[in-house]
Amino acid sequence: MDDLAFAELHVHLEGTLEPELIFTLAERNGVRLPYRDVEDLRSRYAFADLQSFLDLYYMNMQVLRTEEDFADLTDAYLRRARQAGVRHAEVFLDVQAHTERGIAAAVALGGVSHALGRSEELGLSSGLIVTMLRHLSAESAMHAYEQVCATGLPLLGIGLCSSEVGYPAAPFADVFARARADGLHTVAHAGEEGDPGYVWEVLDLLQVERVDHGIRSVEDPALMDRLVAQQLPLTVCPLSNVRLAAVESLEQHPLARMLRAGALVSVHSDDPAYFGGYLDDNVAAIRAALALKEAEVRQLAANSIRSSFLAEERKTLLMV
Repeated sequence: MDDLAFAELHVHLEGTLEPELIFTLAERNGVRLPYRDVEDLRSRYAFADLQSFLDLYYMNMQVLRTEEDFADLTDAYLRRARQAGVRHAEVFLDVQAHTERGIAAAVALGGVSHALGRSEELGLSSGLIVTMLRHLSAESAMHAYEQVCATGLPLLGIGLCSSEVGYPAAPFADVFARARADGLHTVAHAGEEGDPGYVWEVLDLLQVERVDHGIRSVEDPALMDRLVAQQLPLTVCPLSNVRLAAVESLEQHPLARMLRAGALVSVHSDDPAYFGGYLDDNVAAIRAALALKEAEVRQLAANSIRSSFLAEERKTLLMV
C-alpha cells in the first residue's frame, strides 16, 4: 500500500467529523450535545439503515458554525487522508444541510476552500463538489446552487446524495443541466439502497460522469454491460455499505465481481468517522474479506486516479 497513490472521490466532509472534534467544536460554539461524552456518542454508531445514520449525521453537524470550524474539519480530513495514501481528494460538502440551519453558503464554503487551498502543502491536490440533498426539493437545490455560485469560490462540480429510496433524481435534471452549462462536473449517489433503476436514472436524466456507490448495478446485466463498455466510474464504499446494511457482510460485497467484470470501480471511505475507517482501512478490509490479489489492489488504486477529474497529464504522473 505504501507505494500506491489513491484518489479519494467519495467522501463527505461532514462524515469525517470525529467525536473528539464534535466535542471540541461544541465547547467552542456553546452547543449543548445530547451525549455524556465521546464514548457515549461512539456507542450510538450502530445503524439499521441509511436513515438511522443520517439522523445522527445531521444532529452532529450542528456544531459546525464558523469558517474556522469548517476549515478545522477539512484540515483534519486532509491530514488523515494523506496518511491513507490519498494523493488527490475530491470532497463533498452537503451545503443545504448548513444553509437550511442558517449557516451561509459563504461561511461553509469559505472555511472548506481555505483549507483545501493549503492541501498541496500536505502532499495532495484537492477539489470541492457541492452535493444537493435529494430529500429536499429541486427548487431548494437550485436556490442552493445559486448561493454557492454567488460566493465566487472555486468549485469542481455538483452531486446528489442523501436518502435514495423514494426520492427520484429526475426533478433535479434542470440543476444538473445548469451546472454542466457552467462548466462543472456532475456526480450522483445511486444504487446503494435503491435498485438498478436509480442508476439508470442518474445516467440518463442527470447525465452524470460518475456514479457514487452503484453496487446494486450487478443485479442488472444490461446495466453492467453499459458500465463496462462506457467505463463509467463507480465510487464504492465497502465499510459504509456493510454498516448501513446495504450489504450483509464484506465477504458478500460485489466489489470483486464488478472489478473482475471490467467495471471501473474504485474504493472510498464515504463517512469514515461513522463507518469504521478511512480509505486505507477500507482497502485493507476488502483485501482480506474478498481475497484480492496484489494486482487487483493496484488496479483499484489506478481506477481511482482514472475516475478523478484531474487533467490527463496529472493522472499519468500519479499512476507511475
